[in-house]
Amino acid sequence: MSPDEVDAFIARTTFTQDGLVPAIAQQWDTREVLMMAWMSAETLRETMETGRAVYFSRSRGQRWAKGDTSGHVQHVREVRVDCDGDTILLLVDQTGAACHTGDRTCFDALEASVHPGETP
Repeated sequence: MSPDEVDAFIARTTFTQDGLVPAIAQQWDTREVLMMAWMSAETLRETMETGRAVYFSRSRGQRWAKGDTSGHVQHVREVRVDCDGDTILLLVDQTGAACHTGDRTCFDALEASVHPGETP
């Protein structure tokens, strides 16, 4: 993307009062949902310019590039923003675990099946 296209994408994004937007990372080929994190305008720009997922850690109050310490890098293939502009979707090629627990995905800890119309 050109710098102008990156600027336009960021301008279309709605950030919270804290200057953040939720971002969902999804494996690009299998569509497996890997994790959710937060991005600032700066980390979104860096992600789009470098092709590597960079987030904002609310607990540490600073930027973090996925994989800097773990080696579990997310190479970004596509960045999307939802219809309201308030959520980012990153289609990534995940190297290793996505979750800080060492699991492939952050969404495998607890699973519940929903069966509409059935009486529990």
